[in-house]
Amino acid sequence: MTLRIYNTLTRDLETFSPLQAGHVRMYVCGMTVYDFCHLGHARSMIAFDVVQRWLKASGFQVTYVRNVTDIDDKIIQRALDNGESIRSLTTRMIEALHQDADALGIERPTHEPRATDHVPQMLGLIAQLEARGLAYRAPNGDVNYSVRGFPGYGKLSGKSLDELNAGERVAVEGGKKDPLDFVLWKSAKATEPDEVKWNAPFGAGRPGWHIECSAMSCHLLGTTFDIHGGGADLQFPHHENEIAQSEGASGQPLARYWMHNGFINVDNEKMSKSLGNFFTIRDVLQQYDAETVRFFVVRSHYRSPLNYSDVHLDDARAALKRLYTALQTVPPSATALDWNQAHAVRFKQAMNEDFGTPEAVAVLFDLATEVNRSRDATLATQLRGLGAVLGLLQQDPTVYLQGGARLDEAAIAGQIAARAAAKAAKNFAEADRIRNELLAQGVVLKDSAGGTIWERA
Repeated sequence: MTLRIYNTLTRDLETFSPLQAGHVRMYVCGMTVYDFCHLGHARSMIAFDVVQRWLKASGFQVTYVRNVTDIDDKIIQRALDNGESIRSLTTRMIEALHQDADALGIERPTHEPRATDHVPQMLGLIAQLEARGLAYRAPNGDVNYSVRGFPGYGKLSGKSLDELNAGERVAVEGGKKDPLDFVLWKSAKATEPDEVKWNAPFGAGRPGWHIECSAMSCHLLGTTFDIHGGGADLQFPHHENEIAQSEGASGQPLARYWMHNGFINVDNEKMSKSLGNFFTIRDVLQQYDAETVRFFVVRSHYRSPLNYSDVHLDDARAALKRLYTALQTVPPSATALDWNQAHAVRFKQAMNEDFGTPEAVAVLFDLATEVNRSRDATLATQLRGLGAVLGLLQQDPTVYLQGGARLDEAAIAGQIAARAAAKAAKNFAEADRIRNELLAQGVVLKDSAGGTIWERA
């Protein structure tokens, strides 16, 4: 079974083969760190976390780079509004990003470069573009990219220059020769703080957004690497501009496979800060446990839109509880995951078809059904092991099922004992009252031959 990936560049499913046998080099555009991450960011981070997990599970060494944009207009404005330095703001937001990502079970990338630490690489790339006639200095001090000088512009988005120009409604400004040209280097403004100004052959200033990723990806992964990923909103213009910059400078392909995750929608609109319809990861984790949020994302295919609502998250929580209940009922054995077992074979087939997590999650539920029916600890091992590949089902089942209850364990145990005494005295009305009182406080009782256990509602 060979891995196939949907390549946005070719608009087709392609058999995956890394440039270097056994080693995958992957770059994913990360966050602009001026505020807390929202659920749309979580979707992208989880999607590519699953990608790198599956690549590792498939036997590949993975060098995974996810950058941090720590300089742009929004960051500068937010720091000025807060009365703090750029570095102070971005360091604080990166720490918050790590806290959120860790909570969601997102493994740290191999490298997490800051844009501000790679300005020399950006200046070198701009110099190459200037030498090739693809960059020009504007009268206002900016350095711009000449889009019409790069024949392949539009190949990722599938748009021709004429189509792009037809949709252009902004007059040429900032010394651009063409409305489609974009800035590589922004000249320094007197109103901006000194910490966002770097010396350059073309004058003091700071890098444009697009040049950051070109410089960092090629510096850490080489001129051509295997996978470039990011949100669907980055396909144009950001990724299109990356291709123009990197390939314009080197004459070599930037990435062989381009992957784009779908949006999270609220009321059929993309979740975004600009629309004001976003929920931060921290907001959501106040109401739902982190694994439920991860499961909510993972059970949808990474390329599909994902609708956010409390109803969908409630359903995800209930579904995840079903899986943990199976593992609580039948503890896994000490044996290793068997990839030749029938459910594992189906799981592998699903993941090898463009990281088909919906089908892979369906396998987990089939396994849970079999575990509940057969009480087979070996199948429970398969369930937990396959869950691990998706970053799921690694908590102690009882701890997970009881987590978040509003009452402490001693109080619940006391109520369970009181209910047992009422049942022994045939005072069933009192026993029912205790059960209902606990349920009202978010505690569900489950009676079995072995006694009564509980979990959070």
